[in-house]
Amino acid sequence: MVMKHRAGGAFARPPILPDEPERLVALRRYEILDTPPERAFDDLTLLAAQICQTPIAMVSLVDSDRQWFKSRIGVETRETPRDIAFCAHAIAGRETLIVPDTFQDERFAGNPLVVDEPQIRFYAGALLRVAEGHALGALCVIDRVPRQLTDDQAPALEALARQVVAQLELRWQLAEVKRLGGMLPYCSSCGKLRTDLGDRCPDCCRGGANGLH
Repeated sequence: MVMKHRAGGAFARPPILPDEPERLVALRRYEILDTPPERAFDDLTLLAAQICQTPIAMVSLVDSDRQWFKSRIGVETRETPRDIAFCAHAIAGRETLIVPDTFQDERFAGNPLVVDEPQIRFYAGALLRVAEGHALGALCVIDRVPRQLTDDQAPALEALARQVVAQLELRWQLAEVKRLGGMLPYCSSCGKLRTDLGDRCPDCCRGGANGLH
């Protein structure tokens, strides 16, 4: 679908994926949307910008009606509408999306992110694909001049994207451990895991009983 920008330029709206309901369920399972910045993600974003030598880099997660940035360098905004999101185009493909010159690509030439700030001329987005196969977003690098990634930069960006996914998985696993930990029976005296149904573990109960004699 082609949309009109307020200044009159045309651009393509990103497609809605066939697995969109399942993809959104997978995204929300990680409980990461609208969370504060975290150094683990910021470090990977910094590496992406430095390796690809771009002024802008972001970890973008594509929600139902927006793209939200878990980490970002070179821009202030935390999110944009999905209808104008480059990363929403990226997740529709199977490989890294590279746009060498947005002015020469009819999908993006009139996009507000091209004609207005941040004035995107070059974009590369490596997919954040989780184990189920869903692409939750992209680790992207952006420049204000036309260019290409080198033969070394492209696979490096993809490797960093896999590390972003690994951080998402680790973050989710730690949250699960904490949730399970709150359900486990710990002894009120020593803090050890109980194996009975009482308030205290057998050792503490025996110790207390011995102390009475």
